[in-house]
Amino acid sequence: MIVIIGALIVLGSVLGGFMMAGGKVASLMHLSEFVIIGGAAVGAMVVMSPKKVLMDLFRDMLATLKGSPYNKASYDELFKALYELFMLGRRSGMVALEEHVTSPDTSTIFSKYPTFQKNHHAVEFLCNGLRPIIDGKIKPDQLKLLLDIELEAMEAEHEKPISVLSKAADAMPGFGIVAAVLGIVITMASIAGPIEEIGEKVAAALVGTFLGIFISYGFMNPLAVNMEFISMATHSYMRCIASSVIGFANGMSPVMAVEVARRGLGSDLKPSADGLESMLKALNQAK
Repeated sequence: MIVIIGALIVLGSVLGGFMMAGGKVASLMHLSEFVIIGGAAVGAMVVMSPKKVLMDLFRDMLATLKGSPYNKASYDELFKALYELFMLGRRSGMVALEEHVTSPDTSTIFSKYPTFQKNHHAVEFLCNGLRPIIDGKIKPDQLKLLLDIELEAMEAEHEKPISVLSKAADAMPGFGIVAAVLGIVITMASIAGPIEEIGEKVAAALVGTFLGIFISYGFMNPLAVNMEFISMATHSYMRCIASSVIGFANGMSPVMAVEVARRGLGSDLKPSADGLESMLKALNQAK
């Protein structure tokens, strides 16, 4: 929603100021300029991107309309789920976690936290982190390397659509110039015509330059930055899971393993130490 509000502010400010100066919005409506600039931008993205990156770009652009899903409530659910898992592993041994790790969709622990359970990437990441320890395939002190590699790969994958959109945004002023040059070519072919017709064609050419710059700096670049913030929020959420799992695997108590995760959060998401302790105590009392 905040993206739509921002876009409306950009449109309202530019078009409103144009109208206040005596301009008419209809004079900016030249379909041919939109076709040239928009088609060139889409074509350039198709040329520079594999199919998967294009699909991820489309998905991530839609995700900006919803904003980051990682708020305080989602982290509260995460902390509770981690704590319950760790308590079960501490009381009954790591083997007791196997049924939850191998079948997270039917896990009695995950089912208590629907927001977390619906986040399939986070659930998969958590299960992939616990599985090698449960199976005894690696030592606890080797887990950090394993999860760091997965986080790096995840971050690189999230960066690709952002890079494509940023490069396309940087090219938009150039496509605007292309549209303007084509407009001038058309104008020169009609140079012997009425002055009103020549003026209209020159205005259409200038609109091409305007649109290229306006779309680039008013929409595409800000959208790429928004996608980057959502990517950072996702990475922070996964890093939170990783740090907690690593701490528990290396012998920390369930409370301290969750505390490690809490300390890695930003001030807008981090619950207080007392708040976290009260939340986990209430979880114990509810059992």
